[in-house]
Amino acid sequence: MKSIFVTASVMQELSLLIRSIGAVQAEPDIFPDIYRGRIGDKDITLAVTGIGKINAASATTVLLQGRTPDLLVNTGCAGAYQGSGLTVGGLAVATSEILADDGVLTPEGWQPLDLIGIPLVKRSGKAYFNEFPLSMQAAGKAASLAAALGLSTIRGKFLTVSTCSGTSARGDELFSRFGGICENMEGAAVAQVALRYGVDCLEIRGVSNMVENRDMSSWNIPGAVESVQRFLLKYIEEF
Repeated sequence: MKSIFVTASVMQELSLLIRSIGAVQAEPDIFPDIYRGRIGDKDITLAVTGIGKINAASATTVLLQGRTPDLLVNTGCAGAYQGSGLTVGGLAVATSEILADDGVLTPEGWQPLDLIGIPLVKRSGKAYFNEFPLSMQAAGKAASLAAALGLSTIRGKFLTVSTCSGTSARGDELFSRFGGICENMEGAAVAQVALRYGVDCLEIRGVSNMVENRDMSSWNIPGAVESVQRFLLKYIEEF
């Protein structure tokens, strides 16, 4: 029996999945909000973590303490950088996750956590600072399935921020610095905890908006979260 955990920051990003598989809330009034169901021969655990890195890291730790799923999936919506090739409504699949605003601000500009010299995670003899790997096998399978379904999908680095980029200038700065394709507020925290526990992690998000001077009239959050959840249903069925 395979086991898959799925996390997202808010209920809207998981509600279609919960309804579609008939998942039932496991234990009300505890953190995080957990729902359990099945797809075929797979046990599915879905968790609403709350927004931001601290909520995401705490919830993921609770989920993985004493349990090792075959795959941990982090999902939701994301803002895409100009130049990434992504468009609103498309899917983004992460190859790695980067803590984009954790580091040191020096007279010469921003520097990553390497400058401090204390890694956030050490695993298998390697030190990790700002960037955490995700499962290349899971990401490749997601990209192949999306292509077979005719969905607009791009793979690349994701950036996790504590301050959302609400100007084109900030988006261009981060895109230039890291070469990431989109940003969110939780993914690197989930990837960091998954790495510490040795769990394969996939992150896939629907693009709700472009990172530009903030104009929510051009956003489509409902469409983004619906499209990625519908895709995940297919992905999990074939996992």
